Amino acid sequence: MRRFLPDTFTILLVLTVLTASLLPVHGAAAGYFGIATDIAIGLLFFLHGARLSREVVISGALHWRLHLAILLTTFGLFPLLGLAMGALVPTVLPQALYTGILFLCVLPSTVQSSIAFTSIAGGNVPAAICSASASNIFGMFLTPLLVGLLFSVGGHGGGFSWTVLEQIMLQLLAPFIAGQLLQPWIGNWIRSKKKILMPVDRGSILMVVYSAFSASVVEGLWHTFSIADIAAVIVADMLLLALVLCITMFGSRWLGFSRADEITITFCGSKKSLASGVPMASVIFAGQGIGAIVLPLMLFHQIQLMACAVIAQKYADAAHRASARSVAEAERLQEEAEAISPT
Repeated sequence: MRRFLPDTFTILLVLTVLTASLLPVHGAAAGYFGIATDIAIGLLFFLHGARLSREVVISGALHWRLHLAILLTTFGLFPLLGLAMGALVPTVLPQALYTGILFLCVLPSTVQSSIAFTSIAGGNVPAAICSASASNIFGMFLTPLLVGLLFSVGGHGGGFSWTVLEQIMLQLLAPFIAGQLLQPWIGNWIRSKKKILMPVDRGSILMVVYSAFSASVVEGLWHTFSIADIAAVIVADMLLLALVLCITMFGSRWLGFSRADEITITFCGSKKSLASGVPMASVIFAGQGIGAIVLPLMLFHQIQLMACAVIAQKYADAAHRASARSVAEAERLQEEAEAISPT
C-alpha cells in the first residue's frame, strides 16, 4: 500500500495549495514575493546546470536511437495526444483546464524519478540520465515554441513570442549555463550536498505554486471549477499517461530495443517534469492566472509516480523470476550432464 501513498513533496504541494486558498498573498506583498520567487527559480536552474556532468552527456549521447525515441515521445507524441483531447472541450473539460493539459504535454521529462524508476526496473541507467537531462535542456527551447504552435493551431490564445523566449533564456537558461560553466569546480560539492540543497529545489517550486494559486484564488479560481471539472482532469491525465505508457512499452519492443532500453524509453518517455513545468508556466504565462494551468500538471505528477512505481516493481519481479528460471535450468542441465557422463 505504501507505493500508492503520496510522497512528502506531494503532501507539501497540497498544503501549499490549501494555504494559498485560505491565505493568498496579494497586493504589494505579492510583488515582493514574486521577486523572491524569480530569484529562487534562477537558483534552481543554476543548481541543475552545476549537477549535470558533461561526461554523462557525452557518454550517453552515443545511444542516439534510444534518445531520439524518447525525445519524439516527449515533444511529439504527447503534444499530438494533447491536441486530440481538444475534442473533450467544452463538454467534458473546461477550456482553462484543457489549456493546462495541453501545456503539460509540451513539457520535458523528469530527471530524478525517471532515473530512479529505470534503476528499480533494471533498465539502462546511464542512458536514462542522459535522456532525461537532454530532455530538460531541449525543453527550454522546445516548450515555448510548442506552446506557440499548439495554442495557435488550437485557437487557445497565448503562445510564443520573442519576449517569452528572452525571459526563458534570462531566467532559466542563463543560470543553467552558468552552473554548467562552474560545474568542474563546484559539481562534486553540490552533488555531495544533495540533502542540504534539496530545500532549494522543492522550496522554489512551492513558492511558484503558492504565488500562482494565490493570484488565481484572488481571481476566483475555486468558484470557476466544480468537483466534476477536477475529476474530469484526473481522468484525462490517467488516460493520457496510460496511452503513452502502452505506446512506449510496446512500441520499443516493436522497434527491436533490448529489455533494458525498453524500460528506459517507457519511464523517461512517459514523464512530465513538475520541477521545470511550474517555473516555465510562470514565465510563459506571466501576467495570467496560472493556477488552472499548473493544476493538471500537479495531478499528473502524482498519478505518474503511483503508476510507474507499480510498473517498475513489475519489471523488477519479472527480472527476478527470469533469473531464478535461468539458474534452475542451468542446474537441471548440469545434473543431466553428470547423469550421462562416465564415472
